Amino acid sequence: MFTLPQKDFRAPTTCLGPTCTQDQGSGHGDDLEGECSRKLDQKLPELRGVGDPAMISSDTSYLSSRGRMIKWFWDSAEEGYRTYHMDEYDEDKNPSGIINLGTSENKLCCDLLSRRLSQSDMQRVEPSLLQYADWRGHLFLREEVARFLSFYCKSPVPLRPENVVVLNGGASLFSALATVLCEAGEAFLIPTPYYGAITQHVCLYGNVRLAYVHLDSKGVKVKGLILISPQNPLGDVYSPEELQEYLAFAKRHRLHVIVDEVYMLSVFEESVGYRSVLSLERLPDPQRTHVMWATSKDFGMSGLRFGTLYTENRDVATAVASLCRYHSLSGLVQYQMAQLLRDHDWINQVYLPENHARLKAAHTYVSEELRALGIPFLSRGAGFFIWADLRKYLPKGTFEEEMLLWRRFLDNKVLLSFGKAFECKEPGWFRFIFSDQAHRLCLGMQRVRQVLAGKSQVAEDPPPSQSQEPSDRRR
Repeated sequence: MFTLPQKDFRAPTTCLGPTCTQDQGSGHGDDLEGECSRKLDQKLPELRGVGDPAMISSDTSYLSSRGRMIKWFWDSAEEGYRTYHMDEYDEDKNPSGIINLGTSENKLCCDLLSRRLSQSDMQRVEPSLLQYADWRGHLFLREEVARFLSFYCKSPVPLRPENVVVLNGGASLFSALATVLCEAGEAFLIPTPYYGAITQHVCLYGNVRLAYVHLDSKGVKVKGLILISPQNPLGDVYSPEELQEYLAFAKRHRLHVIVDEVYMLSVFEESVGYRSVLSLERLPDPQRTHVMWATSKDFGMSGLRFGTLYTENRDVATAVASLCRYHSLSGLVQYQMAQLLRDHDWINQVYLPENHARLKAAHTYVSEELRALGIPFLSRGAGFFIWADLRKYLPKGTFEEEMLLWRRFLDNKVLLSFGKAFECKEPGWFRFIFSDQAHRLCLGMQRVRQVLAGKSQVAEDPPPSQSQEPSDRRR
């Protein structure tokens, strides 16, 4: 029986109440074992995977059961994202289109990145870049990744390139790790609310499920724990002591730990004091600790598809590398990534200071808008998101009302992410993405105000064709 404390990343049912203030601190709970014992009488685990038989229709004879499960996700799980792409806002071409405050992308520094990626040192074509490479990634890139992570994660010893595997993004990393670490039907522990697309990532290939913390394990073998720091959607950052506590818990139960640090350079408040798990002097179980990072968030390159795994377990690295033949990057992109990661002068003197300043300004604007509306929210100073409490707009406090409110936002041309997509236990929580240009934020928040003021011109009930609950799980 495994039970894991939720600490400050637990569902807002327990971290926020009627007396919630707008800017929450980051107090944490008691010690691990004490928290475990207090959880034993709580609700049995919710185990989810997009392959749950009850979720999948068998209305097509053309697909395998796995194919039907994958189609189910496309049909039902990304309604908001698909609708947005059919009607994207464009200041000149489509000013009445949808403003996307739901997808966690950094759109604030495209000018800096465009200039850097256009410089002459980025443009190189040679035979080796046009041919098959080591599936783990070109050695020159893995060497740069090891140096980059050693420096920015503040590793006490230099990290080794032989422990690096390069894939095309974080989704591929989750899929590969789930496939090589778990048997079909086994589960990872994950604290909620969490970045919901992980459900898809671990299930579609590996048929691995997620067990939501708080948890009593009953009849399902748990193989690992997933930690995200800074956390999505709450923005929490784990202290070194907390990291050691969770890693020690995992070691006692022989659990793998996947640590996703994809927002590690997107901590824009100096007082937050972020620490990477790779900065720890000693990992309790280095053979079962696997660290992920990607350029999609910290460098605003979600479309370039670059992610990296660091693990001291050679068997895991080799197994993941074998899957890289399906998830590798082109040689030309690998060369560009190596050039970018080695340019510490540009990263430290140009990109990071400006990126942090722009993130902070955008965060301040959306925070002030929410305060003006009297909406409580979490403020952590990391990531691209604000976790906002819209419970007062749900008279009955149901998830059905949460979906109706989400649809009113979408029908009035602003896309948000609703709490159920993150497995939040309490209806009424929404994630606001603030890492966008000022004119889009302004228009998006204007549309939010109109909906909350009851000035929108939409039906209270969704049309029959939209009766299936979506699950907008984009990062």
